[in-house]
Amino acid sequence: MHMHSHSQFKKYYPFIGPFDPCPPIRVKLYNTAPQLYIHFQPPGLPQYSPYEALKMGTLWPALYGPYESKAVEGGPLT
Repeated sequence: MHMHSHSQFKKYYPFIGPFDPCPPIRVKLYNTAPQLYIHFQPPGLPQYSPYEALKMGTLWPALYGPYESKAVEGGPLT
């Protein structure tokens, strides 16, 4: 069950100039924090167990925001 109807994952289409020296990245993706979509803490908000909360980094599932690293292990950080 999600507490908000907005997605925390966003995308945009950057300007691609005719003289850019590198191949264009046509779509850029980014993450927004889930707490941007909850204006106040509603009563009775579901909670993780203490163990699960430590593992997830938050007590409330509605505030969980997954982080997916784009870095490949052993590869360059680009």
